[in-house]
Amino acid sequence: MTLQQDQLFAFGLGYTAETLGRRLIDEGWRVAGTVRSEDKAERLRALGFDITVWDGTSAIKPPDGAHWLISVPPHDTGCPAFLAAETADTAASITYLSTTGVYGDLGGDWAYEWTPVNPQSDRARRRVLAELQWQSAGDNVSIVRLPGIYGPGRSAFARLRSGRAKRIVKPGQVFSRVHVDDIASGLEARLKRPETTGVLHFCDDQPAPPQDVVAFAAELIGAEIPPDEPFETAELSDMARSFYSECKRIANGRTKSVLGWVPKYKTYHAGLAAVLAVEGT
Repeated sequence: MTLQQDQLFAFGLGYTAETLGRRLIDEGWRVAGTVRSEDKAERLRALGFDITVWDGTSAIKPPDGAHWLISVPPHDTGCPAFLAAETADTAASITYLSTTGVYGDLGGDWAYEWTPVNPQSDRARRRVLAELQWQSAGDNVSIVRLPGIYGPGRSAFARLRSGRAKRIVKPGQVFSRVHVDDIASGLEARLKRPETTGVLHFCDDQPAPPQDVVAFAAELIGAEIPPDEPFETAELSDMARSFYSECKRIANGRTKSVLGWVPKYKTYHAGLAAVLAVEGT
């Protein structure tokens, strides 16, 4: 019999953390966390979240015995949550959401959970610093390195409907990706196994060229498939161009083994079909 209600405290209730939080609230967890605006705080409180509006700098102390989830982006001195948390001694577990960008460019090869980091951008170097900070916080820490995230409200469908979708073609380029619901199920599995530590990868089983994903999404909603645009001449933001400078496939074998987790949406075909079922045409 459970004598104490399970608790999650999320530093930064963004798209992924909110999806997990909704799932846990439905299962009877107490879910608390931080946001940066009162408008978002009110919306989440109405859904059952216990919300603190946090400026990202002031000291903050999660409830004793709560599981910690950190998804706030780092800055030049590391993770704001690490710097603001009074102590991590009372955390039931600590899970830091990082990015597969810390591996740098692998020329299309696989990044495993034990692959050494090789950050090649300032953004990735800040992530590595934040990872190291949290790894120093105790012996109950997991680092979750995530690829491209998609789901309802955040997928190729929105870009196609607005006319902003592009099919950028760079020969040999592939990305890994993951449906937000599969991140949530993976994080829940990790929370229920607080003895799990080390690096975890939540991703699907089908790394693929980005232009193929856009084409499939267009076919699903009956939209015109955007024309191919060579990467060399495409108009891209500096950040978007930097993503194409790195090519890798993300493996998830260790993660499946230690958590007993498998993605529900093993391919982008299944994942996008599920998004469309939620959003409608």
